[in-house]
Amino acid sequence: MIIPYRRSLTAVAFAAIAVLPSGAGTPSLKKVLGPAPYIGVAINAAQITGQDPQGDAIIESQFDSISPENVLKWENIHPRPGVYCFSLADKYVAFGEKHHMYIVGHTLVWRQQTPAWVFRDSHGNLVDRDTLLRRMQDHIQTIVGRYKGRVKSWDVVNEALNDDGSLRQTLWYKIIGEDYIAKAFEFAHQADPGAILTYNDYDLEYPRKRAGALALITKLKREGVPVMMVGMQGHVSLTQPSLKQEQKTILAFGKLGVKVAISELDVDVLPRAAKRLTANISLSVHPSAALNPYTNGLPDDVEQQLADRYEGLFRIYLAHRDIVSRVTFWGVTDASSWLNNWPVKGRTNYPLLFDRNGQPVPAFFAVLKAASASAR
Repeated sequence: MIIPYRRSLTAVAFAAIAVLPSGAGTPSLKKVLGPAPYIGVAINAAQITGQDPQGDAIIESQFDSISPENVLKWENIHPRPGVYCFSLADKYVAFGEKHHMYIVGHTLVWRQQTPAWVFRDSHGNLVDRDTLLRRMQDHIQTIVGRYKGRVKSWDVVNEALNDDGSLRQTLWYKIIGEDYIAKAFEFAHQADPGAILTYNDYDLEYPRKRAGALALITKLKREGVPVMMVGMQGHVSLTQPSLKQEQKTILAFGKLGVKVAISELDVDVLPRAAKRLTANISLSVHPSAALNPYTNGLPDDVEQQLADRYEGLFRIYLAHRDIVSRVTFWGVTDASSWLNNWPVKGRTNYPLLFDRNGQPVPAFFAVLKAASASAR
């Protein structure tokens, strides 16, 4: 079997190929790893509308779940008071249904990509609690209600915690109060009682933020709030967080009686641009050659590290299929990954399983190797 690559096959790729049936073409992640967990991918507007046929072919053959990168975020679907833009969102849901996929909605309440009008009156002053609650309820119930029974899972509240595990002092928090999270889940559940409702955040593997998230979920469940899943985003590096931290976090949420989704998985292979690993999209760092070392391709030793990293992660995920119900990659190919432009614009990153030409890379086969090991 000959499979084109961005670079030569590594030992881990050959080991994975050895377990595949003779004469097989490029294997399908969803068929090898599924049916549980779902193997998902975040898709963009070009893929939703058919303007990226190469990307669409990968999505259709490899994945059985989709998440929207941006089309369901407030600024795009509800840009002005009383104005909803459903065209692209409708096409996103139709895409998933056409290909018999598990459809995820991302995201309903977030501090980012929410228009300023949501929090202010016609004079520019902050609105009161009741006004913001009405706006939140209208937004959530209009969107969730429109796709009731079709979108199976919603990221209801996104990134409500600081790095130390405390609640962010967002305008949602400042105007409504701490119960804005509970209210968001209640509104979503009213709109679609059958949907799986998720709290989604990054860096939950680290002790202080993990503790804060565990306390938050415990409190919500004690109050009867319908939080059913935690999204561990999974924006990781080649070395951090550790596999031990990954496993500890998955098990900790499992003990609370909620499922886990690895909701936005990618592996940053470039030098760290900030003091600590983070996925805070507001971070911006000035470009430099030192922060963008692989413009002409990923060295073989780093390629191997990436493959090893993905294999290790998937060994953890697959060992806990009873808790991890979905693993979603944040992007289809390296070319469209957000990590090419964050937190340093214009970098060349290699965080996913398919290269810029849409070909599987050694990390792809490392995931298959992890699946083979988990089946034994």
